[in-house]
Amino acid sequence: MKEFVQYMPTKVVFGKGTEEETGRLIQACGASKVLAVYGGGSVKRSGLLERVRQSCEAEGIVFKELSGVRPNPRLSLAREGVEKAVSFGAELILAVGGGSAIDTAKAVAVGAANPGTDLWEFWSGNAKTSQALPVGAVLTISAAGSEMSDSAVLTNEETGRKAGFNSDIVRPVFAVMNPELTYTLPKYQLACGIVDILMHTLERYFTPVKGNELTDEIAEGLMRTVIRNGRRAYKDQTDYDAMSELMWCGSISHNGLTGLGRPKDFACHKLGHEIGGRFDEAHGATLSAVWGSWARHVWRLDTGRFAAYGKKVWNIESEEKEEAALQAIEQTEEFFRSLHMPVCLGEMSIGVQKEQVLREMADHATKGDTLKLGCFKKLTAQDVYEIYQAANHR
Repeated sequence: MKEFVQYMPTKVVFGKGTEEETGRLIQACGASKVLAVYGGGSVKRSGLLERVRQSCEAEGIVFKELSGVRPNPRLSLAREGVEKAVSFGAELILAVGGGSAIDTAKAVAVGAANPGTDLWEFWSGNAKTSQALPVGAVLTISAAGSEMSDSAVLTNEETGRKAGFNSDIVRPVFAVMNPELTYTLPKYQLACGIVDILMHTLERYFTPVKGNELTDEIAEGLMRTVIRNGRRAYKDQTDYDAMSELMWCGSISHNGLTGLGRPKDFACHKLGHEIGGRFDEAHGATLSAVWGSWARHVWRLDTGRFAAYGKKVWNIESEEKEEAALQAIEQTEEFFRSLHMPVCLGEMSIGVQKEQVLREMADHATKGDTLKLGCFKKLTAQDVYEIYQAANHR
């Protein structure tokens, strides 16, 4: 094993009816005022928000709300949440929803603890902080893994830029996970979530560092579990066993465990963020649309790694490493297709893009070719452009 630092402070309460524990979990954190962050009306229509509210009020916790979270969470709403949290005197920010709600809650937690600095200063990397209010999560979507991660993404609507903030200060103190809460997800959201879970480990698996045997075994086992249960869940969203496996995979895939001892690549996430920020496309779809083109751009740098992925995850037995590597890429794309996920930009609602747009996205992603993306291969602006070009249509 290579050296690593492991920090996973989130208390997980997993199983049916666990949302009823929310008030006691908040009370155990010593908080008496909570700001609940959520999206549209689904958490209200389902009765989930009311159950969470009642569990809080039973513990004497004052409960306020911030609604309106959307996919590709917006900076403007997070700023609104900061103002509300500060004026209310919130002591904990509670997300009720999926990754977008949790990321917004994390942003509010950072901003409320640093009211003198605009949020975007932290997300753009111009300011640093070691302070944030505690964050809790009641998860309703298996996807982003934000309920245990150290990261949060925001979209600046004014500039169309999407950026992430990474710090252990935003790891949630607790995560409530009831797989039954995911039964009513739209099929497209379910599929996007499955892609996101798989990609969080793929982006940790393909790095230049070797020699982490147990980390590899955990990563490969998780990917097999996601693929197997993703297929089952896509056929039947009320399959509790499949949905529960996906929910736990989502958390493990992004809490650092599948990448211990090696750096994250996350080049595809950077490429996907450019598409999501510019066109407001679903995050999972942006990842499936570019991964195959990224893989074909870099696989020759470590054919053996791609062949091992093919054997361990897809059961590809070819003795020819090059053949096995290419089959692994194709199998991954076929899995995406089986979920009706795009494998190129032309299959997304944005359609095929002009060369100028691809060049602009490559330039933005690399900050004018001053920043190289990833670590499996450090991508220049030209590399990113070629990947976008290859991903434009098939």
